[in-house]
Amino acid sequence: MARVLITGCSTGIGRAAAVELHKRGFEVVATARRPETLDDLDVAQKLRLDVDDATSVDEALAAAGAIDALVNNAGFGIHTPVEKAPIDEAKRMFETNVWGAVRMMQAVLPQMRERGSGVIVNVTSLAGLVSEPLGGFYAASKHALEAISEALHYEIAHFGVRVAMVEPGGFSTAFDTNRKEFALDEAPYDELNRQWNEARNRLFGGTNEEQPGAEIVAQTIADAVEGTETKLRWLVGDDANLVMSVRTQMNDEDFEKTMRDTLKLTW
Repeated sequence: MARVLITGCSTGIGRAAAVELHKRGFEVVATARRPETLDDLDVAQKLRLDVDDATSVDEALAAAGAIDALVNNAGFGIHTPVEKAPIDEAKRMFETNVWGAVRMMQAVLPQMRERGSGVIVNVTSLAGLVSEPLGGFYAASKHALEAISEALHYEIAHFGVRVAMVEPGGFSTAFDTNRKEFALDEAPYDELNRQWNEARNRLFGGTNEEQPGAEIVAQTIADAVEGTETKLRWLVGDDANLVMSVRTQMNDEDFEKTMRDTLKLTW
C-alpha cells in the first residue's frame, strides 16, 4: 500500500486531501504544526511537522519511514500593496511557501531516487500563473514554487519520480480567513481593495463561503498522486481554467483589457 505524507493538514485543502487519499486506500501520514488539530482524522499516522524548521522536518521523516508520495500543501498568504508590504512578513511567507516545500522535497528525494519511484505533488495556485493586484507577494511565492517544480520535473523524471503541480482557483477554505492583510483599509489603496474584492467575487463565483469546497481540490490532488493523467500542471476550478484559457490566447495588453472589462475594474 502506497504511503503518502501531506503537509498542512489542520484545515482546508490539506485536511480534505488526507480524507480523500485515505478513502482511496493510501496510507496517509497527516502532518501539521499543531498536531492536536489532527485528532479527528482517520489516517495511518499523525505527526507534528513545521516545514520552516529543518529539525522538525528530519524528525517527522524519521517517524514516517518510507514515503511513496509527498503532497506539499502547507502555506499561507499575505494581501498588501507592493508599496506598503512589510518585508519581514513577506520573507516569513516565502520561508513556508517556498523554502518549506524545498525542505520537504530534499528530505524525500533521496529515498525516491534510489528506489526508482515516487510522486511529489506541489499545491501551487492560479496565482502562481497570473498575478492579481494586492496579491503580488503571495503570487511571487507560488510563481517560485512553480519554477522549482518544473525544474525538478526535468531533473528527476530520469529516476522514475513524477512531479505534479495542482493549481486551484477560488475555493471555500480557511485560507482567506487566515490571510494576513496590510494597508488595505487606508489611502491610497483602500479603493482598489474595495473594487478588487468585488471583482474577485465575480471571478470566483461568489464570496469565500459561496465558492466550491476544498474536496474538489483534494480529488485532483489524489488524481495527481495516482497519475490518472500524464501531465505536469493540474488546473482546478472553472475560474482557473477560464483565466488561463484567456491568458494563453492573448498578449498582455489584450488580457488586461479583457479582465478589466469582465471584472468591471476602473482602477
